[in-house]
Amino acid sequence: MAFLDEITIQAKAGNGGDGVVRWRREKFIAKGGPNGGDAGRGGHVYIRAVRSFRVLDQYRSRKEFFAQDGAPGGSRSYTGADGERLTIDFPVGSVVTNVTTGQVWELNKEGQEFKILTGGNGGFGNEHFKSSTNQAPDKATKGWPGEAAELHVVISLIADVGLIGFPNAGKSSLLNILTNAQAKVGDYPFTTLDPNLGDLYGYIIADIPGLIEGASEGKGLGHKFLRHISKTKVLVHLVSFEQEDMMKAYETIRKELTKFEGKLDLDKKEEIILLTKSDIVDQVVIDTTVKKFKKLSKPTFAVTLFDDESVKDFQDQLVKYLKKEDEE
Repeated sequence: MAFLDEITIQAKAGNGGDGVVRWRREKFIAKGGPNGGDAGRGGHVYIRAVRSFRVLDQYRSRKEFFAQDGAPGGSRSYTGADGERLTIDFPVGSVVTNVTTGQVWELNKEGQEFKILTGGNGGFGNEHFKSSTNQAPDKATKGWPGEAAELHVVISLIADVGLIGFPNAGKSSLLNILTNAQAKVGDYPFTTLDPNLGDLYGYIIADIPGLIEGASEGKGLGHKFLRHISKTKVLVHLVSFEQEDMMKAYETIRKELTKFEGKLDLDKKEEIILLTKSDIVDQVVIDTTVKKFKKLSKPTFAVTLFDDESVKDFQDQLVKYLKKEDEE
């Protein structure tokens, strides 16, 4: 699934219902007395953080969201029902801005909710206006409009796993094997123009597009998406055997991540090193390279990315890390 990075939508709280003029129809009572009920309030609009990137699908075709209007008042002093609330879901990590007022909400935790727009008050029925000096008021009021706003949403997805590495390191191929995400794969740099997402046993994996040297300064495509891995639990660093100097390639990406606005504290993140495209070299080169990378004291695996079996040991280690994070 291709990733939506920023969206703009329109949202509106429900209008209050209208009050009504009604009369009791009882024998010997002039006009029967007022009994027009008050109307219901319009529904409020809430935003909620959810642990799912699939909620983004709806925003590709739907740009307007409306809470339910309040019901009008009724006879016999019946108060109209309040309109149902509208809850708009966004992935954990999203930042929502009310363009109209400038107010900002950050959704950093699953289940977190904010009321962002208030429904309009319901109008008053004629019974509301009855008094000792006005026993038969012939008056009702209309409901008040609900609040409306344009919402700008920046989605900084809190993925469980971030796949990083140079272009053509095999990130999209790995994502497809682990999650059947059907990400585009090509034999040239910058095949991935937007982050692709997949789901492994309920854990979200994000394939971050082509980081290159200078990415933190705006070079290439990766700089635009660095924020999407700022809160990941585990980084999987892919280094291809196609690289002339694999350790230098690894260190280059690490350097770019640490320079990104100082937000990526790599020492606090679990990291797995995945040496990819091992089919293009002989076993001696594979063994020597794995031994060299293991000196970094990080789990290191050499894979071909051809099929599920080639990444089984790595996948087991990845799931182990994720479960460990959940327990903590």
